[in-house]
Amino acid sequence: MDMRETRISGEYFFEGRIMKARVDEVRLPNGKQASREVCEHVGGVGVLPIDQDGNIILVRQFRYPFDTETLEMPAGKMDHGPENAEECGVRELAEETGCTAGRIVPLGAMYPSPGFLTEVTYLFAALDLTEGETHPDEDEFVETVRLPIAEVERLIAEDRLRDAKTIAAMYRARLKNLF
Repeated sequence: MDMRETRISGEYFFEGRIMKARVDEVRLPNGKQASREVCEHVGGVGVLPIDQDGNIILVRQFRYPFDTETLEMPAGKMDHGPENAEECGVRELAEETGCTAGRIVPLGAMYPSPGFLTEVTYLFAALDLTEGETHPDEDEFVETVRLPIAEVERLIAEDRLRDAKTIAAMYRARLKNLF
């Protein structure tokens, strides 16, 4: 069965710095029409730093949409002009943790919310770390948190770490036997 939906028309109702929002009219596989709300996003990168002692370096930061602090891996938007995902990840790792990696391991990509969001988040692990000074963006306030791998997995299992990219990266790093 062909499940493809065909765009008939669309209208943007918001255009911001990192995303645009539109409503499309589509033709469904059964010939009927429906509306689809789409948020176009510039894309992002997440880097899972694993230190020589088997700890994960996370960042704690306030997330306005949820009005709470979260623990998550260093990450950022691909909004600095043309750059590949690995370069973006290396930049974000240095900005948020002060670390540089001797080795970057690709962990694939994920769709954070494919029902309405075009964002693709590229995931990497950072190994053989050298530590230095952080230099977050001027509107970014982060605190680094170093936790043993088992503790991060416990926080995920207890629903206390909810960041999707971090959960996906932990799973994929485990599958690649990185810890």
